[in-house]
Amino acid sequence: MNVTIYHNPACGTSRNTLEIIRHAGIEPDVIEYLKTPPSKEELAKMIAASGLSVREAIREKGTPYEELGLADPALSDDQLLDAMIATPILINRPLVVTDLGTRLCRPSELVLDILAPDAFTSAFVKEDGEAVLDAEGKRIV
Repeated sequence: MNVTIYHNPACGTSRNTLEIIRHAGIEPDVIEYLKTPPSKEELAKMIAASGLSVREAIREKGTPYEELGLADPALSDDQLLDAMIATPILINRPLVVTDLGTRLCRPSELVLDILAPDAFTSAFVKEDGEAVLDAEGKRIV
């Protein structure tokens, strides 16, 4: 399975998502989007494929969202995408693209929806101790 994660190693959710993917036996293409942001077209395609609006894909917390005036409802999707490309910390993360779909994986276990369901055979626990998969690799609800 082909998997690409737009990753920020400083983000716990992003780290957990990456480790879930690796727990499935997949070594994904890891793109540190703060260093190598996607093109505007790639970002727009991922957002659309994930079922989100452009506004839903913007990260507000810990970013210059307010200072840049991005809360203004008059801003178009095109203007918001331009801001996200110019200031990549505004791209919410992690975005994951697989053969089964694209998701903004917040929380990290949303990545399970776009990985093969039979890929897991053992438990997985997030770095904060929260169990995601049981001893048989089944999702904990």
